[in-house]
Amino acid sequence: MKRVLLASLLLIAGGCATYAGLNFDELFGPEQVQARIEPYDHSQSQYFVDEVKPILDNRCVVCHACYDAPCQLKLTSPEGIDRGSSLAEVYQGSRLTATTPTRLYEDAHNTQEWRDAGFFPVLNERVQRSDANVQAGVMAQLLLQKQQFPLPQQDQLDDFDFGIYRSQTCPTSDTIDEYRAEHPTWGMPYGLPALSNSEHNTLLGWLRSGAKMSDVEPLTIEQKNAVDKWESYLNQPDLKRQLTSRYIYEHLFLNHIYFSEQNTLRFFKLVRSTTPPGEEFDPIVTRRPYEDPGVERVYYRLIPERETIVDKTHMPYAFNQQRMDKWSEWFDAEYDVTELPSYRPIVASNPIMAFADIPIQSRYKFLLDEAQSTIMSFIKGPVCRGQLALNVINDHFWVFFVDPEQLDNELAGDFYRAQAPNMRLPGELDSNTTPLLNWVKYSRAQSKYLSDKMAFMNEVFTDDRHLGLESIWTGGGNPNAALTIFRHFDSASVVQGLVGHQPKTAWVIDYALLERIHYLLVAGFDVYGNFGHQLITRMYMDLLRIEGETAFIAFLPLDNRHQTLSSWYQGQSIEFSDYLTRNAKPFLQESGVEYKTINPKQELTSLLKARVAPSLIPRYEIANTGMLPQNEHSLKQINFVTGAGLEPVPQIISLHVELENGEDQFFSLLHNNAHTNISSLFNEESNRDPQYDRITLVKGIVGSYPAAFLSIKESEAGELARMIRSINAEEDYIALLDRFAIRRSSEEFWPLSDKLHEWYKNDQPIEFGLLDYNRFENR
Repeated sequence: MKRVLLASLLLIAGGCATYAGLNFDELFGPEQVQARIEPYDHSQSQYFVDEVKPILDNRCVVCHACYDAPCQLKLTSPEGIDRGSSLAEVYQGSRLTATTPTRLYEDAHNTQEWRDAGFFPVLNERVQRSDANVQAGVMAQLLLQKQQFPLPQQDQLDDFDFGIYRSQTCPTSDTIDEYRAEHPTWGMPYGLPALSNSEHNTLLGWLRSGAKMSDVEPLTIEQKNAVDKWESYLNQPDLKRQLTSRYIYEHLFLNHIYFSEQNTLRFFKLVRSTTPPGEEFDPIVTRRPYEDPGVERVYYRLIPERETIVDKTHMPYAFNQQRMDKWSEWFDAEYDVTELPSYRPIVASNPIMAFADIPIQSRYKFLLDEAQSTIMSFIKGPVCRGQLALNVINDHFWVFFVDPEQLDNELAGDFYRAQAPNMRLPGELDSNTTPLLNWVKYSRAQSKYLSDKMAFMNEVFTDDRHLGLESIWTGGGNPNAALTIFRHFDSASVVQGLVGHQPKTAWVIDYALLERIHYLLVAGFDVYGNFGHQLITRMYMDLLRIEGETAFIAFLPLDNRHQTLSSWYQGQSIEFSDYLTRNAKPFLQESGVEYKTINPKQELTSLLKARVAPSLIPRYEIANTGMLPQNEHSLKQINFVTGAGLEPVPQIISLHVELENGEDQFFSLLHNNAHTNISSLFNEESNRDPQYDRITLVKGIVGSYPAAFLSIKESEAGELARMIRSINAEEDYIALLDRFAIRRSSEEFWPLSDKLHEWYKNDQPIEFGLLDYNRFENR
């Protein structure tokens, strides 16, 4: 009865889909796309940039960016705001046929084309009058709804679904009444505190006056000169440069390029165009970056990044003279290119085949130079929600790399050319794939490749030659020498260095493995593909993970390798056991590492850590925090918390510490879930082994999706550590939240969010991107 009465009052007072007895078409005319984007130097553009955009970024973009934005409403750019919403879901792991892509800027050229594709406006597109802009504008109505019905003052919000797989409710101007009546507290920001009066009035005033937005900021002379320099470099007419530029593009098409030698920080995208430098950009749009461009000559262009930078898709990549010199050294070496590779899928999807003319060392050095970015691209690409790909990796592991100087270009080149058919990837299939028969084909090919690779290694390491630590890349001062990967269920983070306690597993990656991970999970993966495409991608990644793990195990004593690998796969399926049995001991030579303890795996990890240590930076260590020594020591104790009691703790917690001197420091608490094995395709929970769960506490920001905020005074570090150590059940975790959490409904939520982002931007201005609150818990 209470809800019915409330709904009746809303229909009387709201004045939306019916207003004075008339519908919107009768009152304000039919919908028609409006011209909203003004030149950058226009006064309304400057108002948008200076006053409106900061509010949209810090209050709206934090939930509405990337493909996982509710209702596909991307508020990261004027084009996304104007495009509006869609009921179509990007993430449908069960769809039988691939769906049409809806990539902003690529799959439609203007807002009218997006309307034709089924997107509907959140701004008023009827007569442009101040009353109509509010009454018939979905965004305006949702802001007003939030002001009229703020969040209830309760720790756990009722009537809200914050699950990432929740049903989408996407109101239009014609259904906003029904939405408001059914869910009065679902105004925007959804499930978070309302905007301040000042923020609300600014946004509503902007909407009332027609929501004018800004075109792209013009390039400065310095920026234009840098763009011209790099476009000239990338677009030389000789076949060698065309080939290497294609290689560079297919690896950097997701990155945010910046010119590190300039004083101002601005990001660019590397794109394919039908037009050469100096002419208007004409994009080449394909599902995958290696697909046939449909033109005889491709040009590689740098265009300004249009969108607000968000952490979950941000992969900065520096362009500077040093980079150009390296590329010239690697890619202009002595080799011949007589013909460019085909764009046929069987060739273009297989980098081992397509780029066979480029020396192996050159390709590998290119990938290693920014190894964090290379690995991160399959985690922080535009997919955003990656459980299908990510449940194939452990929650915490370390990565080392084979030294490129160990590769003989001629010998390795001949071997890889011969093996190219065995290293074919699922990307050669279209986005509608039948997985099972194809899986058998790829599994057998991968087995053949591993067998041949180990036979090759058995020939190389003969007599007194053994595989030793000298085969591992030290970095030579490059902090990418070793990486740590944290999985956070359906997202993940890649950081430079060896962070946290020694993990259960580790990988050693060589050129072929690093290259195929990129083409499997980045260049060749289609988020719009069908169930079969997504499933076979996940299954193939199983094989690549095993390849990385067995490369690490090859450094162990011969009689210890199978035992170690088996301990990582307790209770695996019969089929998986069969695969491991055939590939667990393919390398038959004794290790060249001299072991002195009864725990060779732990000893090997320590030796590898010592080998790469000179290149690593202690960025994430709990040191030099500005805290008093005793308080810093107390906080460090969180790193020793383990066990099943941690199950209620979410994947990522952002911890704010107010220092004794009044300054702020931020940390990240990462919950690493332990598994008996990660070979199960669908029932991950059955493989959980929570007795070995642990917390990793790091200084700074790690992870794009915080699930909780904790805020303490420095003097409370010991109490926080004790409470975390005492968690044994859900009620213990709730007690921790009651003591230190800034919850969704708290009036302190937005101030702490602003403080966190300000700190992050000051601490890491190049890496900074807005965090995402779509995973923020409701407890």
